[in-house]
Amino acid sequence: MSTPRLTKSTIAVLEVLLASTDDAPAWGLSICRDADLGSGTVYPILDRLEERGWVSSRTETEPHPGRPPRRYYTLTNTGRSLAAGALEARRARQRHVLRWAGGQA
Repeated sequence: MSTPRLTKSTIAVLEVLLASTDDAPAWGLSICRDADLGSGTVYPILDRLEERGWVSSRTETEPHPGRPPRRYYTLTNTGRSLAAGALEARRARQRHVLRWAGGQA
């Protein structure tokens, strides 16, 4: 399983997925809203994460008149672990850089 490039947009999507639960699942437009990103950014990220095995998706089965079925996205167990680890490693690097920059001032 390869690690995707952790752009700001990818990080925003991962954070939304990490915050989702079985009781409050994430679907495409909710991810766009919560990550404050457009669908043209979010859906390609979700596709890449699904190709890498970080995310699985399923289509809503209950009919909802007036709208098409939602596609729910969930981090796989491995994806959740890798996402949490990658985000923590990124935060640690940022803290290190901030400490170093602060020490140089």
